[in-house]
Amino acid sequence: MAALHLIIHGKVQGVYYRDSAVAIARELGVKGWVRNRSDGTVEAVVCGDGDAVDAFVAWAHQGSPASRVERVEQQTLADAPELLTFERRPTA
Repeated sequence: MAALHLIIHGKVQGVYYRDSAVAIARELGVKGWVRNRSDGTVEAVVCGDGDAVDAFVAWAHQGSPASRVERVEQQTLADAPELLTFERRPTA
């Protein structure tokens, strides 16, 4: 089980990034959440099988068709949060 915290920088708000992230995460079978942040970035937590998490991270570097991802900060979480699905959360 892998668990990561991501901060995605670039043109990632207002371009369907979060909804696309939810769709790809559910397709991959990972759990977690995604939300906009007030500084213009998108934040996500993703947990699941290592290969599926790696596939989500690879997608995060590309994003939705209208987004322009500049960089993705990635931090490994020591403890995977107890999550049942992958969801979109309110802006923080």
